[in-house]
Amino acid sequence: MAPRILLARHGQTEWSLSGRHTGRTDIPLLDEGRRGAKLLGERLHREPWAGLPGVEVRTSPLVRAKETSELAGFGDRARGWDALMEWDYGAYEGLTPAQIKADRPGWLIWRDGVPEGETLAQVAARADEVIEWARGEDRDVLVFAHGHILRTLAARWLGLDASFAARLRLEPTSLSILGWAYGEPAIERWNDTGHLA
Repeated sequence: MAPRILLARHGQTEWSLSGRHTGRTDIPLLDEGRRGAKLLGERLHREPWAGLPGVEVRTSPLVRAKETSELAGFGDRARGWDALMEWDYGAYEGLTPAQIKADRPGWLIWRDGVPEGETLAQVAARADEVIEWARGEDRDVLVFAHGHILRTLAARWLGLDASFAARLRLEPTSLSILGWAYGEPAIERWNDTGHLA
């Protein structure tokens, strides 16, 4: 079987709750985020995943993703990887879309980018690096990371322009799976938060 990528977005933080762009600011999980991470771990340790024996695990080195991997029960297997860090939002770090749009009406990050930070092409290049690694493995991989980098990963997995990620909503502590259908890259599961119910 061709390898798949299981995507776990980190749990809720103060900034994700308020909609602030959280790129490289190292913010811890809220209690709600910790609870969600534990529930995600319980889910992944039940059938059909059974703890994902043998899966290769990577995490963003930022505390909110690393803590999510640990609370989900994969911390001892997870290796930090800078390619999984969130978009560097530059001058827009910590701002909400509404605050940005007050100065730039109609602004959309996927089209207009951010000043003094990463370009969408740079984020896409990191996503492509993760995909190349995953497709080179002989087993499934599990990554713990952030909303925008994971959405970009999905777009690039499908062979689409990274801007397609604007159409992919992704909630904190969600589970998604990038896999295959008829030999072509496909989304098997997206933004699944059933474990939080």
